[in-house]
Amino acid sequence: MARPPAPPSEFDAPEFLDALRAGENRAYRALIRRFHGSLVGVASSIIGSRAQAEEVVQDTWLAVFNNIGRFEGRSSLASWLFTIVLNRARSRISRESRTVALPAILDGIQGEERAVPHNQFLADGHWVDPPRLWDELNPEREIGGRQLWAHVQDIIQTLPAGQKAVIILRDIEDRTAEEACALLEISPENQRVLLHRARGRIRRAIDELTGTPAPVARPTAIRAKPSRPDTPLRRLIHAVRVALAPGFAIAG
Repeated sequence: MARPPAPPSEFDAPEFLDALRAGENRAYRALIRRFHGSLVGVASSIIGSRAQAEEVVQDTWLAVFNNIGRFEGRSSLASWLFTIVLNRARSRISRESRTVALPAILDGIQGEERAVPHNQFLADGHWVDPPRLWDELNPEREIGGRQLWAHVQDIIQTLPAGQKAVIILRDIEDRTAEEACALLEISPENQRVLLHRARGRIRRAIDELTGTPAPVARPTAIRAKPSRPDTPLRRLIHAVRVALAPGFAIAG
């Protein structure tokens, strides 16, 4: 079942948009703090260079400042930002004629990588040994002198380009599958595979960081449906936990 669109954020409130149109520095600082990191991450997935992605995002902010008066709110402000940065990243690649196979870097169908090995599943697609759930995983937990969220951000930067772009849009920025496909110009199947593989990589990396032992078989308890997570890390942990729980295995 498709996930419903996320509710409008504080950045889509008429008062905030009016503040942007009036050129209020406080509003622009809040917008930049909230979206700059994700915009750089998605741009670097297209360009292949974080330094050049930073330049593209700086150009994007200038475009936002110059054109906010034309923003009519037909889409969310976040969607508008990501559309601008992706268009500018693609334009930069075309303008510089660099050797970057743009369709290939976002291709999740090719290759043999799996988020989880085949031997972890039964013939019906369920787990041999269900993975542990992360009910107690706290975003503020300290691991090796750093909060878990700092480690997760580093893990995301190591993902293949397509996986990084999709997981930023879906699990960090809470965009729908349809919106992610439209922004990245990829197929629904490609988006699904990229997201599943990215979640699998992050799951393995966090398990290694936290010292989580190998999964053990145990009865699956009936759990109350949790409320929707309200921070990027909690959304990501929730998404990974649900996607890799029994009955959610997918091919690829």
